[in-house]
Amino acid sequence: MNETIIDRVYKSFATGDIPTVLGLLDEKVVWNEAESNSLADGNPYIGPEAVLNGVFARLGEEHEYFNLKDIELHNMYNDKVLATLRYDAKRKNNGALYDAQVAHHWSLKNGKVITFQQYADTKKLADATSK
Repeated sequence: MNETIIDRVYKSFATGDIPTVLGLLDEKVVWNEAESNSLADGNPYIGPEAVLNGVFARLGEEHEYFNLKDIELHNMYNDKVLATLRYDAKRKNNGALYDAQVAHHWSLKNGKVITFQQYADTKKLADATSK
């Protein structure tokens, strides 16, 4: 069940269906970007609106494209799902391309995401920003 919900999050994100993504987040979701990621400046983002404005909108503003690939979902105990994946993206400011290794740790309750923690190759993300 939880794996299916997270799969829906990723598929909706991939097609640009952000309202569905936000609808799968609890109203008090606690969202954390990886430490040293430029988007971590707002950690923790509390609630879907904060995630929309602090993370998703900024990704769109900063990238020509931002794709998630090679997603593998791993069901864990206590309503947790671990996703391993890669970010395949192109920066708008300098045309830099990057393919970064990432993991997402999700916690769910009553069919909604209550916590999100990103782990990423933040050096690769920072290098792409400053090229």
